[in-house]
Amino acid sequence: MRNCSFVRFTWEGATLRNVELEDSVETMSLGSGDNVRAVSWTAEGLRLLDQRRLPQQEVRGLYADAGSVAGAIQDMVVRGAPAIGITAAYAVVLAAREAYARLPATWRDAMAPDLQRLAQARPTAVNLRWALERMGRAMEGLEGDPEPMLLAEARRIHEEDIAANLRMGELGADLIGEPCDVLTHCNTGSLATGGYGTALGVIRSAYQRGMLENVYADETRPWLQGARLTAWELIKDGIPVRLIADAAAAHLMKQGRVRWVIVGSDRIAANGDVANKIGTYGLAVNARYHGVRFMVVAPTSTVDMAVADGSRIPIEDRSPEEVLALSGHPVAAPGARAWNPAFDVTPAGLVDAIVTERGVVRQPNREKMEDMIAG
Repeated sequence: MRNCSFVRFTWEGATLRNVELEDSVETMSLGSGDNVRAVSWTAEGLRLLDQRRLPQQEVRGLYADAGSVAGAIQDMVVRGAPAIGITAAYAVVLAAREAYARLPATWRDAMAPDLQRLAQARPTAVNLRWALERMGRAMEGLEGDPEPMLLAEARRIHEEDIAANLRMGELGADLIGEPCDVLTHCNTGSLATGGYGTALGVIRSAYQRGMLENVYADETRPWLQGARLTAWELIKDGIPVRLIADAAAAHLMKQGRVRWVIVGSDRIAANGDVANKIGTYGLAVNARYHGVRFMVVAPTSTVDMAVADGSRIPIEDRSPEEVLALSGHPVAAPGARAWNPAFDVTPAGLVDAIVTERGVVRQPNREKMEDMIAG
């Protein structure tokens, strides 16, 4: 990757070491059951916690240009729809900085290739497009050096995401009702957002209220986000977590061990269909059969009212090698092939509640989604 250096950091209690915390966006909620930040801005560029190397190593890369940030998004250094959007917003700042230094009279045209590459980095997460469009609106009418105004807008996007997550955490915790165990899939915490988390934010809020006795986390093949990331975050916060193989979820539900499945989303269609990490659809089917309630937690930036239903959401196909190997080590017989969709779509009819910062949509449909978006 271009212009990318690495620094290590460690946690000592609830205090970050060797990471620049320049202002409130990097410290919001720090020490209150929210001890992780995956994305942070510095004067030198954007620091990203390399999520491919967790939990064995906690390594941050410094990215000084938009092209390397696009590569980091595509290569899963950073992942999770809200975090991708925030990262893209900061990448626009880097693109504008470089373009203005090189061609101050035509900086907008000069940064167009970087914006195009960012837009193509991950096709399913709508937050990426949303953030780029918002930053594009912020560029309109700018004169002189665009960096200060664009940086202010990127910080607003970051701050608003954390505030939305805190709000969703409270709204989702209200739905749980009484102490129970829950199941979650993939990673939806501070690593996947600006901070606190979506589905994991609900789990954090519910645990702080004494509503959760235990969290079951799916491993989430093939990238093992549940094993590597969700379990790591929950352990950081002192929340009891038990890891299960993805295939064990139906058996867990049959035993009556969980009352809620709580997941995030990378894109929600206008009718309430939900695209999320592969395996979510199967969880929803099993939850409905076993009488377990199913909650989706995502900010309104994830809702794509231009997409009528889930059949029109583009599903990213990733390299077969991600299934055939694990951490670079082959796990399949030589000559085997693989199919590796990164996401699936859960029909709205299997969703009990969609929680956004604007409110809760129960038994979602298009009319209810439109009402929520309209406020």
